[in-house]
Amino acid sequence: MSITSALSVALNGLTASSRSAEVVSSNLANMLTEGYAPRDIVLGARPDTKGVRVLGITRYVDDRLLADRRMADAEASGSRIGVNFLHDIESVLGLPGDPASLSARSATFEASLISAASRPDENIRLSEAVTAASHLVRSLNAGSDRIGVLRTRADTDIHMTVQDMNRTLSQIADMNVQIVAASSSGRSIAGLEDRRQIAIDRVASEIPIVQSPRANGAVALYTAGGSVLLDGRAATLEFTPSNVVAPHMTGQNGLLSGLRINGMAIDHLGDRSPIAGGRLAALFAQRDVQGVSAQARLDGLARNLVERFQDPSLDPTLSAGMAGLFTDGGAAFDPADEIGLAGRLRINAAVDTAQGGAPWRLRDGIGAVSPGVAGSGDLLNALHTRLVARDGLASSDLAGLDRPFAGHVASLTSALSLDRSTADQAMTFAEARRAELVALEKEGGVDSDAEMQRLLVIEQAYAANARMIQTIDDLMQTLLRI
Repeated sequence: MSITSALSVALNGLTASSRSAEVVSSNLANMLTEGYAPRDIVLGARPDTKGVRVLGITRYVDDRLLADRRMADAEASGSRIGVNFLHDIESVLGLPGDPASLSARSATFEASLISAASRPDENIRLSEAVTAASHLVRSLNAGSDRIGVLRTRADTDIHMTVQDMNRTLSQIADMNVQIVAASSSGRSIAGLEDRRQIAIDRVASEIPIVQSPRANGAVALYTAGGSVLLDGRAATLEFTPSNVVAPHMTGQNGLLSGLRINGMAIDHLGDRSPIAGGRLAALFAQRDVQGVSAQARLDGLARNLVERFQDPSLDPTLSAGMAGLFTDGGAAFDPADEIGLAGRLRINAAVDTAQGGAPWRLRDGIGAVSPGVAGSGDLLNALHTRLVARDGLASSDLAGLDRPFAGHVASLTSALSLDRSTADQAMTFAEARRAELVALEKEGGVDSDAEMQRLLVIEQAYAANARMIQTIDDLMQTLLRI
């Protein structure tokens, strides 16, 4: 081997050692960076037999583990949406034992009727009964209003999520182009792949996805249900938001927007939906399933309350078509207009002093034009008897068993607590699974001990090549002095 060849071999060795040290340093510096995958340098013999050359930088990712972690991300983010909704509704309606809860308001109203019936001549007791009835109405109003707020918020969140998804998919498509160009020209694509992985993770938390490789480092993305999100070009997701979501509005009846991908409407609900399993599907479920079901339960309870006291046989002063103690926005209740009743429920103005009424009508009849016998508690006893009578709900998924009104309230709160407990358990499992997969993913990340050992080997190789150059220099100096 000539001196020139030996010098070339040493210089190539120094270059390889320098690049290797650069890769190790990058690994150590980014070991806590989100989306960073450990790199390793790929070395090979030069075709001219003049030492070593750098063939490329390899980025190590466990594709199977990454896919499982993304599915877990989607499941966890979706379960959080459902749990938060149920917790919110439960907090508004209150838990048993809370003096402001729906069940406590019902018990207070029942007790106030007993108290008023025992001394019907005392206006203060009549006023307390009217106040208790008003508080019960407000509890149902508050629950209905909160459901409307949460459904409207879900609709807005869907709109914002769709916009963010379109931006992110477009960014991923652009990065695909950059990666293909860099790969074709022989440049490192590891940094671009890190950025792309972070962007794909954002998509995966909203919609469960499947990633497929394409030529020169590009990827294609599909929903777990088979819809194309990205394959060369990014798909366009379309959604039209509503300013307010009223109780009667759903995606099923066409009054609220569904989701379209590249102009084609898809089923956004159910296990067979192309987007099932992620946060976006959970938002649609909150708007069109959970919210609708919770509203129906409250409306069924409100209907039962109204119909118990609207019967003309209960109050002789009422004629057919007149509203009882509880009204639908001030008017008599029509069974054909049940949806949203809990939000429209009002106390009859005839007994409400704030609306120009008088509490004595609770004793003498809603339609009475003047006070009757002050000591008569017959109607008050009849009102209490009707409240505690075993009666079935005419609608909602809680219909079936005959119970007093307080029993129906207890059924509602129990069903809500059971749903929330079940959702909590599912979320806990999803979060635990995600945490385990994240931990496994981190185990495959940068190992600082191994990187430091590699750095020692690189240092030795660098020193050996430097020593060879020094020896060659000494040899040339000797030859020049001869």
